[in-house]
This record gives sequence, C-alpha cells and structure tokens, in this order.
Amino acid sequence: MNLIFPQRHTNSHVFHTFSLFPPSSVFDFTVSAIMCWCPFSIKCDLQLGGDILGWVISRVLYNVKRDWSDHALWWEKKKTWLLKTHWTLDKYGIQADARLLFTPQHKLLRLQLPNMKHMKVKVNFSDRVFKAVSDICKTFNIRHPEELSLLRKPRDPKKKKKKLEETEEDDLELEGPMLTPGSGELIYSSPGLYSKTMTPTYDSRDGSPLSPTSAWFGDSPLSEGNPSILAVSQPISSPDILVKLYKPQSLLDKAKINQGWLDSSRSLMEQDVKENEVLLLRFKYHSFFDLNPKYDAIRVNQLYEQAKWAILLEEIECTEEEMMMFAALQYHINKLSIMSSDNHMNNSEKEVDEVDAALSDLEITLEGGKTSNTLGDITSIPELADYVKVFKPKKLTLKGYKQYWCTFKDITISCYKSKEEAHGTPSHQMNLRGCEVTPDVNISGQKFNIKLLIPVADGMNEIWLRCDTEKQYAHWMAACRLASKGKTMADSSYNLEVQNILSFLKMQHMNPDLPIEPVATDINPECLVSPRYLKKYKNKQISARILEAHQNVAQMSLIEAKMRFIQAWQSLPEFGITHFLGGKREELIGITYNRLIRMDASTGDAIKTWRFSNMKQWNVNWEIKMVTVEFADEPSLSFICAEVDCKVVHEFIGGYIFLSTRAKDQNESLDEEMFYKLTSGWV
Repeated sequence: MNLIFPQRHTNSHVFHTFSLFPPSSVFDFTVSAIMCWCPFSIKCDLQLGGDILGWVISRVLYNVKRDWSDHALWWEKKKTWLLKTHWTLDKYGIQADARLLFTPQHKLLRLQLPNMKHMKVKVNFSDRVFKAVSDICKTFNIRHPEELSLLRKPRDPKKKKKKLEETEEDDLELEGPMLTPGSGELIYSSPGLYSKTMTPTYDSRDGSPLSPTSAWFGDSPLSEGNPSILAVSQPISSPDILVKLYKPQSLLDKAKINQGWLDSSRSLMEQDVKENEVLLLRFKYHSFFDLNPKYDAIRVNQLYEQAKWAILLEEIECTEEEMMMFAALQYHINKLSIMSSDNHMNNSEKEVDEVDAALSDLEITLEGGKTSNTLGDITSIPELADYVKVFKPKKLTLKGYKQYWCTFKDITISCYKSKEEAHGTPSHQMNLRGCEVTPDVNISGQKFNIKLLIPVADGMNEIWLRCDTEKQYAHWMAACRLASKGKTMADSSYNLEVQNILSFLKMQHMNPDLPIEPVATDINPECLVSPRYLKKYKNKQISARILEAHQNVAQMSLIEAKMRFIQAWQSLPEFGITHFLGGKREELIGITYNRLIRMDASTGDAIKTWRFSNMKQWNVNWEIKMVTVEFADEPSLSFICAEVDCKVVHEFIGGYIFLSTRAKDQNESLDEEMFYKLTSGWV
C-alpha cells in the first residue's frame, strides 16, 4: 500500500510516497489508527504491521510543528474519503496496491458570487456539497442556503482557451468556517444572525445588520471598513465587462449551462473539483422563502445582482418597456449606492419606520405568502364578471378577438355572448388548473393581454384574453395566476398579487407631468441595458428613456428599489424556468418551482404542463438516463436526459418539492436527511 504524505516545510501539493507493506499484507487496522499518529505520540492500535507504519509516519512527521487534525485519507482511485475512522482498511476494500492520499479536508476555493465578484473561501472538500454551501452561506450571512448551490463555469464555445477574468485579480480573501484544532468539529465566530427572534440592528441606508455582522465576520477582510460589503451593490465600471462574459444565444445554450450544477449529495473531491478552482455560487432554486430586508440585506443584494446580470446578459427575455424600467431601477440603485455615507446613514428613526412600513408587504414568495392584511369574514368566494375580448389562435385566427361576457368563478372562466345570457349555458368554458399564464403587455400601446395555455388530453389549448384597462387586467391576471395553482380569489394572496401587478405596470409608465432631469453625465447605457437594445437605439435615446422611466422610481429607498427589481424579475414570463435538453433535439424540458413543462426548443412555447401538486412519484432509469414522472389523473411523463446527467434533473425535481415543505413556524434548521432522500437517488 502506498501512503502519500506532504513534504515538510513545503506546499501541501508536494508529497512523499512510502510503500508500507508488501502485497501479501493483511490490513486489519482502523483508519483512525493512521490518522491519529502525531510526531511525538504514536497510537499503534494495529494488529499487524503497526510498528513499521508508526515508525515510517514518525520519521515523516518528526519535528513538523503542525496541526494534523484537519487531515484525512483520500482514496483517489475510488474517489472516496475514508472518514469512517472506526472501519478497518479491509472493510473499505483496500488492497496492498492501493494509493491513499493524506490531505487536508479544508481547501481554498475561488467563488464567483452572484454579483460577479470573486472571493477565496476555505471549504470542506470532504463534506457533501449541500453542507458545504450551507457553511459558505453562514460565512456570508445568507439565510436559507438551501436555495443556492455551486455551478461550474460555463465555457464559451467561441473561446478556444480558457482565460482568467481580470476581475479575479481583485479577489477578496475570506476565511470560511475554520477547523478547531484538535476537535475535528466546525465552530464559528458568532452563533447569531440565524435566530428569527433576534432584535434587528440594521443600517437605515440599506437595511444591513450592523453589530451582529461585525461579530460574525470577526477579523476577516470583510470587517475592514464596511462589514456589510456584500450588501452593497457596485455599479458596472465598464461595458468591456459585459463583452467578456458568456451570453447564451439560444434556449439550447441555456440548457447546456445547467449541465454544470454540482451533485449536492457528493463532496467536491468526488466531483473532481481542484483546490483554487473557480466555481459559481448561484441561487439554484427560484423559490425565495421569507425574504426580509431587516435580516437579508446581503441575500437581497445578491438576488438583485443575479437578476441584474440575467437581464443584461439576456438569459431571460423582457420587453422594451420592461428593459427601460429595469435600467431605471438599476440607475437609481447605482446612484444611492455610491452616495456619501453622510447623506444616507444619518436618516432619522422616523424615516426608517416609513421604509419599514413601505416594505411590510414586499416580502416575496412565489407561492404568495400570507401577509398581515388577510381577507376578513368571507362567506362566499369572490367572483369576476366583465366584458373581455377572447381570441383562439388555432380556430379563430382570421376573425380576431371576439367580445364575451366572462365570469370567473373558483378556477373556471365561463364565456357568454352577452350579459343577459349569463344565467344560461356558456358558449365556452375553461378550467385553468395547471395552465400556463403569460402576460403580453404594452403600456404605450394600451395592450393588456393574458395568454393562457390550458392542458388538454393531446397537449395545450391556447386562448388569449384582452382587457381594456390596467385595473381590469390586474384583477384578471391575478385570478388566472392563482387558478393555475388550483387556488381561488378567496386566497389571502389575491389582493397582494393585484397590487403587485398594478405596481409593476406603474413603474413602466412614462409620466409627462413630472419634470425630466437633464441628460446626466453619469448614465452609461451600455452598462444598463442588454446588447439587443444598444443595437436598436442610439445611446442618447436610451439615456433619455431611462431618465424618463426613472421618474417613477426616484423616490424609492435603496432597499425598496432592490426589492422592486427582484419583484419585477419574478413577474417576467420566463422567470424561474431551468431548461434541460430532452431526447429530441427540438424539445426541451423546463422545471420551475411548481411544475414541469415540455417546450419547443426553437420558440420556447409550452407544449404541455404538469403540476407537482398532481404528481404521485418520479423514477429514474440510471442506465438509459430516463426520468419518468407519474401523475394522479394524467398519463405519465417520460423523457431522456440528453447532454446532462439525469441526476441533475432528478435533484431539481426533488429540491423544489423539499423547498415546498418549508413553513414559517418551523425552526431555522434544515432537515438535511429529507433533502438527501428526495434528491440523492440510487445509482
């Protein structure tokens, strides 16, 4: 057996190899017997060969003043850590020709955060990725680490050689969870910040915790000058940064990016991650639970940054008006972020209370979480009834929209030729459970359309609704979104959903009554809008439109603007869809927080939708990479995972189901075993 040790006084990458026993040796000693030897005190609880092995190790480690408690044995050939120290090597199946590496468990990683900044973090390479990400998030003070994971850097096919980004030269070095000498257990510099009963002490400028954060980070570089550095958004300094970053050109490119997600149930070493390798820390599951500005300043900022880059790099589609709204919010956030602390950190307590009140109903959850303004005494389910224009593209394309008197009861829309016939048999009736709801809005053109894709036996039935006013659109859109989840307008989230839609539309308005600022010199359109619109308009035109849109958001505080940006991002039709290439080149499988979608790869249109709430079970055939999902009252869905490990698809389905079990009355601890049961699988 070859046991590899670090050389004395050298980098741990350089090793000595010793052949300890002849091939005929029998290994009936425990792993702990190897790991527990130290230079002057050797434990030889070996039944055979202990004296020889102890003598060799003592010679190697003699006079090396170093704590070896973080070291463990790594079996490179089998890609496994020998962490069960009570096991014998024979029980692990180790033979005489085995090559074991005696190496530290904690190694440095170069993490690219959602804000595209790089940090060096010490991570446990023997922990499962799920646990490693949880430790990283504790170090960064990001609540709900189950929403994040690690992603390999996508390779741009246009670039033949992989070059380091210039921004990586400015890495902030941060020591992560450190190993306590001699104990083998992780401790942190502060136990706080995760208790939901704590009293928040936060910055009136951006809502970031002050004294708890300082205690948390201790003497790390993050505490130098500004302990909430990760909660501060930094404007894009140059358009050249956007040029260097990889931009997916199609839905197939987006699907290829998702090949890089690491397996959450295996360690970094098991997945060939090297020390100092660059990995991306990203929000993997788009289900943001209990987003609270008081405690989540860093989480909110990193979410905002991930949304910002997704829009600028065209990873998610948005209309021209929406792009200008996002640019105006980004411009406003940039302005507030770079202002001097004298203007923003000396706000009165009254102003803080006003911001608090304004944000009380902005806690975002995609399931429409409960708020304090719940509906009162409800004796019947609310209904909608109004004249709405209806369009069926497949049947009535030449006739266009036709006006009907439509009633919305429970989760069903009934269409009548006139109001007087509403008590008779409807001309059309639509049950919206499980449907796809997509907005088609143009504020300047006064177009307020709702695109419905309703599941039928052979696919999806497409129907469009056209509303006359913003108010009508907001009520019908909110009702459609709830009905697609099987919820009625009696749900407590209905009024909040209506207000969010109206607020989203209001931000896209161009208000001629407000004085427009002169063209500012600090506007750089190339850093605020995606390349598509830079090609369409001149920079001066874009700057003018951004300033015009800025009038609608100019009075927002910094944290409110970030929350509004995230909220608008969540309202986009493509939000939260993770794409995977199916067995057929022209077909994609999309996975969101509550449904599976079979999609056309060229257009992105939904062909068929299945809700998780209707799912009985799912299985994976690991040999042929086929995922099969069974439903209560629908035919099962089967698809081959092309160009991606089916384990990644399996983990997305199980991960979203795991996240759906979270509740506010639970404690902050995560049920890791439940996560592994839902996502690990058996290969």
